[in-house]
Amino acid sequence: MTIGTDLPSLVVLDGHTTNPGDLSWEPLERLGSLQVHPRTPASLVAARMAGATVVITNKTPLGQAEFAAAPLLQGVAMLSTGHDVVDGLAAAARGLPLCQVPEYATASVAQAVFALLLELTNRTGSHNTGVHQGRWSHAEDFCYWDGPLRELAGQTLGVVGMGRIGAAVARIAQAFGMEVLIHRRTPGPGTIDLASLLARSDVVSLHCPLTAETRQLINAERLALMKPTALLLNTGRGALINETDLAAALHQGRLGGAGLDVLTLEPPPATNPLLHAPNCVITPHIAWATKAARQRLIAEVAANVAAILAGQPRHVVNEPLFTPARSPGPGGSGPRQPPPAAAPVAG
Repeated sequence: MTIGTDLPSLVVLDGHTTNPGDLSWEPLERLGSLQVHPRTPASLVAARMAGATVVITNKTPLGQAEFAAAPLLQGVAMLSTGHDVVDGLAAAARGLPLCQVPEYATASVAQAVFALLLELTNRTGSHNTGVHQGRWSHAEDFCYWDGPLRELAGQTLGVVGMGRIGAAVARIAQAFGMEVLIHRRTPGPGTIDLASLLARSDVVSLHCPLTAETRQLINAERLALMKPTALLLNTGRGALINETDLAAALHQGRLGGAGLDVLTLEPPPATNPLLHAPNCVITPHIAWATKAARQRLIAEVAANVAAILAGQPRHVVNEPLFTPARSPGPGGSGPRQPPPAAAPVAG
């Protein structure tokens, strides 16, 4: 879709998952000439962003080569909170702000955490399937259940990462009557170390960003600290977990179950060991995708794009590497000053 001609060029590289047709791109259409591509293969990225003033991406990787192909580019806007698909250092070297959307799906993701947890504790989906297959109709008793059903009240939930989503999950857990333990990168009042949290929790929920320090945070060594009945939830980033180690723990009965909305590679190859692991509930990265959340996402991305065009970018994640430069106006591509030398920011 292309709207307008004599306006800043805004290019969405992979818009289908954000808006498969049930929403409007109007907040972005008001800001410039908008091109929305459902998906962009690597071979077409440079060509599609060649004349862009602002490029907008969700999962399409961008780096030095792509930025070199876009001389008019003023900034990059993420269609997401995560931004590890974009080389923030390479963007900073061009004086380009990389802007995320930090807050749009908190309620939706927290809701999904408990959808996964309740499937593991109540097995609602599998029981529904069994009923429709005739198992209840042929049961000898007035009821039946597959495996143990678990009550959440009195159980302990360990929250790893206490940002907006982690805090929302903690509040919901307390409403269920659960005790909440917290681990965060910066220790403070009410937090405990990760080893203690893993050892004490009946349920562990991951809500930390993916960085060099958190990649494969949950591995064989840390899984061994957990109770054999414990449940592990991940709605953050797939690579927070060593998937081979988790699958082994599930197969060997060293963990009670896992509920995952994210995997390291998405879509996953058929060889991913978790696809065949017992008591492992997996959803296809949909925790963020309620219609309400996606509507907020588009509005927030539009606000980020407007701020970039005004020369006052917000929610910049490649600071302090990025040094803002003055923009000549909404359609301009004024000079960008290279940033001072600095170490890369972990994505």
